[in-house]
Amino acid sequence: MTQASDLAFYTADTPNGQKVSIFLKEAGLAYEQFDLDLDRGDQHQPDFLRINPNGKIPAIVDRKAGLAVFESGAILSYLSAQTGCLLPATETENIAVQQWLHFQIGGIGPMLGQLWWFLHASKTGNTEAIQRYQKQSLRLYQVVDTRLSESAFIASENYSIADIAAFTWLRTWEELRLDIAPYSHVQRWLDVIAARPAVQAGLLANKPASNAPNERFASTGG
Repeated sequence: MTQASDLAFYTADTPNGQKVSIFLKEAGLAYEQFDLDLDRGDQHQPDFLRINPNGKIPAIVDRKAGLAVFESGAILSYLSAQTGCLLPATETENIAVQQWLHFQIGGIGPMLGQLWWFLHASKTGNTEAIQRYQKQSLRLYQVVDTRLSESAFIASENYSIADIAAFTWLRTWEELRLDIAPYSHVQRWLDVIAARPAVQAGLLANKPASNAPNERFASTGG
């Protein structure tokens, strides 16, 4: 789809940034990467706000098409459609991929993101909030575990962008102080995804020389 300078990728080392980085490696796309320093507020600068008015990473610019795309789920869907990489073979499978992708965007990301905030970023602490988000996060692990007891991957028997989207969040269970011992199917799936060379390359490529751990979750969206 692109030459080396045709695709620009704006990211930071967060689960949402990692999603797109992994897909780019899966698809073997050439791109130019811009690492935003979230602590410094790069995401709120006028140049970036012209790409994503919401001031969140990730975002891409397809320079050849003259098109900017923000929100990680939209980016994954766009790139999959444009390249054919991980594109579902049938409409039924495509609907399944999209519904599980939206399940991650609307459920997994917000719940786990809030848990991270109250565990690692809050200055005051809030036991009630931590308990709430722990309970909700484990409920979502249970939903995924039940699904994975029926299917090799989240949406179908085939690896998809829905797996990429959920993986970058669900792999953070230790950082979130969650016990996932009861979820053997999730553990199996996490190991399978983590072993993929493109996943390993995507996670590595998304790490800037200087990381900002205090804002890995809280300052990001999309």
